[in-house]
Amino acid sequence: MTDAKRIVVKVGTTTLTYPSGRFNIRRIDALVRVLSDVRNSGREVVLVTSGAIAVGSSRLKLAERPRETSLRQASAAVGQLELMYLYDKLFTSYGHVVAQILMTRIITSHDDTRKNLINTFNTLLSLGAIPIVNENDSVAVDELESEGSMAFGDNDQLSAEVASLIDAQGLILLSDIEGLYDRDPHGPGSAKLIPVVKNIGEDLFLLAGGAGSKLGTGGMVTKLKAAQTATSAGIDMIIMDGSHPEKIYDVFEGKPVGTYFPAK
Repeated sequence: MTDAKRIVVKVGTTTLTYPSGRFNIRRIDALVRVLSDVRNSGREVVLVTSGAIAVGSSRLKLAERPRETSLRQASAAVGQLELMYLYDKLFTSYGHVVAQILMTRIITSHDDTRKNLINTFNTLLSLGAIPIVNENDSVAVDELESEGSMAFGDNDQLSAEVASLIDAQGLILLSDIEGLYDRDPHGPGSAKLIPVVKNIGEDLFLLAGGAGSKLGTGGMVTKLKAAQTATSAGIDMIIMDGSHPEKIYDVFEGKPVGTYFPAK
């Protein structure tokens, strides 16, 4: 990705928040600072963010991530406001303008709305703004998924779709794990990080576990599916530990970070 001019960075809920659902302000500030600097270097940046439901649940004083659809919709509506307020405040302090884009699958499935969405992204990027994207969970939530669903289902897949839409050259998934391992890194034995994955076959999906924490919806399976989407569209992808956002610099300097999925 050393020559990538347009990149998409996706950050997960567990990277943005504490187990309580409250913001990890130090980590978010570090991420915003790095992305602002990356933008200053001349690269175009799109941020796909999770966290709305977790943050909204905390603000509404719910004991845990809600399972009832209506509560999740309400939590997302509250959390989106909180997320954008913090992002706007932090990015503004580093001299950057942000814009919010809430997406549903139905927007990308119709030619006219898809074209309008691409035009919005391209215009914002040409003006130097940093689009911040999330799925519109108040309208399209996981439980509503069915044939013809409006939901992407998770932000890993959403970020790959966004990267493909805007012809990005790179996609970075910031996770609570360093990358893909040859076995469960939390289990017994010594797990080894897989630095490069050129082919995504069924054997890799067998290595992947289920969903992550009680706050997030993603796991390694969703990241592998995102990698299939991204690399098939000619986009390089990296899964890396999001607890140290400054390691994004290493990506653009060609240093080995996390697990790299080269474009096909």
